[in-house]
Amino acid sequence: QVQLVESGGGSVQAGGSLRLSCTASGYIYNSYSMGWFRQAPGKEREGVAAINADITNYADSVKGRATISKDNAKNTLYLQINSLKPEDTAVYYCAAGNTVCAGSLCLQAERYNYWGQGTQVTVSS
Repeated sequence: QVQLVESGGGSVQAGGSLRLSCTASGYIYNSYSMGWFRQAPGKEREGVAAINADITNYADSVKGRATISKDNAKNTLYLQINSLKPEDTAVYYCAAGNTVCAGSLCLQAERYNYWGQGTQVTVSS
């Protein structure tokens, strides 16, 4: 059974930075895709960033401001977001899945089997 636990969320002012972490327990194959998604109140869940075989993909909304990375030895996924904006406010979820994808297809939530509980990020102006 795979479990994903996010941490690192919080409240920051616009222009600030956060690094989110997602620690996986259970076995995550190195071939799995892993991603970060977010959901703001009243909005659909959207893909933010994904990584598979060291290939990364980003939503246009965070491109240039976010970096997704993975430490296989620690079973941990990271998301660094800089220059935070109020519109980045959302619950951020970590996800993992045995999916083969490329480009923006890796940002589709339905491709992922395992989800964390989420961590809140609030950006004030």
